[in-house]
Amino acid sequence: MLTSLGLLFLSGMFLGWIFRRINLPPLIGMIIAGIITGPGLLGLLSGTILDISADLRKTALIIILTRAGLSLDLNSLKKVGRPAIMMCFVPACFEMLGCVIIAPVIFGITRIEAAVIGSVIAAVSPAVVVPRMLRLMDEKYGTQKGIPQMIMAAASVDDVFVIVFFTAFTSLANGESVSLLSFALIPVSIVLGILLGIVSGFVMSRFFETSGISVTSRVIVMLSVSFMLTALENALAGIIPVASLISIMAMGAAILRLSPDTAKDLSSRFAQLWIAAEILLFTLVGAAVDIRYAAASFAGAIAVIAFSMVFRMAGVQICLFKTILNKKERIFSAFSYMPKATVQAAIGAVPLAMGLSCGDTVLTVAVWAIFITAPTGALLMDTSYRKLLEKEV
Repeated sequence: MLTSLGLLFLSGMFLGWIFRRINLPPLIGMIIAGIITGPGLLGLLSGTILDISADLRKTALIIILTRAGLSLDLNSLKKVGRPAIMMCFVPACFEMLGCVIIAPVIFGITRIEAAVIGSVIAAVSPAVVVPRMLRLMDEKYGTQKGIPQMIMAAASVDDVFVIVFFTAFTSLANGESVSLLSFALIPVSIVLGILLGIVSGFVMSRFFETSGISVTSRVIVMLSVSFMLTALENALAGIIPVASLISIMAMGAAILRLSPDTAKDLSSRFAQLWIAAEILLFTLVGAAVDIRYAAASFAGAIAVIAFSMVFRMAGVQICLFKTILNKKERIFSAFSYMPKATVQAAIGAVPLAMGLSCGDTVLTVAVWAIFITAPTGALLMDTSYRKLLEKEV
């Protein structure tokens, strides 16, 4: 396992550096490093690390969402208002609709099976989006209108919303019944997640002020609490829904509100942690790719992804219609909602494991969604934000 970690870090850093040198997002190199070292090609990674790959990816996601919460100024988010709420679910619904329309034509599958595919590819990737929004906030691009704050917060809620639909559609495809209650519980899980995060942030903020522990110790405490919030969601599954990823962001936002100096110190430490976590996340995403199988269905997968993405972009524009955002800012917001990675890597193989007839197709589309939209969305954001967003003076 230690050898595998060394291979992932070294190859990910090296290929990431190469892609950065040619002005492309480093994450492309990291994904390629994972593909090369993973079971799809050279098979250099141990089975142990592949078995815990999902947990390691989740850990990396927790790190970046914790940092995001520590930078999420709620006052700036309030400036956006209605669009921030709509961005949480409207673009995902449009993308799923686009997939339901086109996938049966391309693959000859049922509408329910197409809905399963749509629910897999509809989730935006916070691991790609959040670091870039944090950089925009540091450089003060779009912050006057709360654009990075809106995208950062909505991207996390988007994932919760989509995963609920994925669970429902896979149950229907498997011949099971789905109650309307499961959809009604979406806002419940979001609200409970926010409340739990606020309470956790309040308690930690007071503890940090009175305990006098070092910044490093505070980072360990925050990470531990974040892990336990995730574990709590799993423990309460089937009893009461709690969106732990939203809890983690809300916790950081509460600390920022109550103790800005503490939040600033913590955010800088989590930024350092993210350097290693990012490499681990995207190399493991690449390791999950079966490149031989994916190549066999390339054309059909690309057609479905492209058609669905057009619907997603339309959904973003509807969310931002008649807002304070100008045309350029709306275009940038659409770019920011393109990348797919973490959720697709986590759930793309689930339908296949369930024995669904569409399982191979779902996995193929998920793989290509990662490989195409993650680097494309990252590249568009990285190269356009100075041209499309206004810099706060």
